[in-house]
Amino acid sequence: MPTLSKAPAKRTAIVTGSGRNIGRAVALALARDGVNVVVNGHSDQTAIDGVVNDIQAAGGSAIGIQADVSKHDEVATMVKRAAAHFGSVDILVSNVGIRRMQPFLEISLDDWQAVINTNLSAAFYLTRNVIPHMQKRQWGRVILVSGFDAFWGQVTLRAHNLAAKSGLHGLSKALAREFGPDGITANTVAPGAIDTVRDWSQYKHQPREQLEKEIPLGRFGHVDELAAACTYLCSDGGGFVSGQVLHVNGGHYMY
Repeated sequence: MPTLSKAPAKRTAIVTGSGRNIGRAVALALARDGVNVVVNGHSDQTAIDGVVNDIQAAGGSAIGIQADVSKHDEVATMVKRAAAHFGSVDILVSNVGIRRMQPFLEISLDDWQAVINTNLSAAFYLTRNVIPHMQKRQWGRVILVSGFDAFWGQVTLRAHNLAAKSGLHGLSKALAREFGPDGITANTVAPGAIDTVRDWSQYKHQPREQLEKEIPLGRFGHVDELAAACTYLCSDGGGFVSGQVLHVNGGHYMY
């Protein structure tokens, strides 16, 4: 697999939602490639510390910062701390999301705002704060983790989530266009059915057994396969890929 360029200074990545599941796998994978990693979560400090310890035990460099990325002030503070500790922020993997299952007419204003803030506004807050650091070094990688439901319209009872996840890819395209001259790429990674710890009560419309039958490969994806997509986009080999969406779904949906 292509690796990150051997720059005079090490790259530094912020990976949000990296206390478990996909985010954890991405943080560990980037650390194995020699990247400094900021491990982030919003509530479980023990999980954050566990990932940091795993990275450090393997010889990598990491710090943990608890922050609610749906709040701009906390994002700004996290980015400042990351840059102060490691010298810069070069890679962002925005990986947060809440998926509430609600009929459209039962979505309250608070419900709508909570999902938009977490699933979409967080990506704006993060990129707004990290891109100036990337511009200084004329190199950067932005990866926004979306979902297949942003591209497959038949997922019901999740209007707020679909709107936010679709907006993520629009944001990545806008960033790719505007900041390409600064050596910054921006892409969307869209996971399909990935084997993660989740609340299955929010997936009643997608029974696991049925999903497995629909996937040509006949199985759920592994978090390490999603992480590999992210490390590719951060590598020299992925340096000419920008404004795109990389679907990791086992052929479940083909676009």
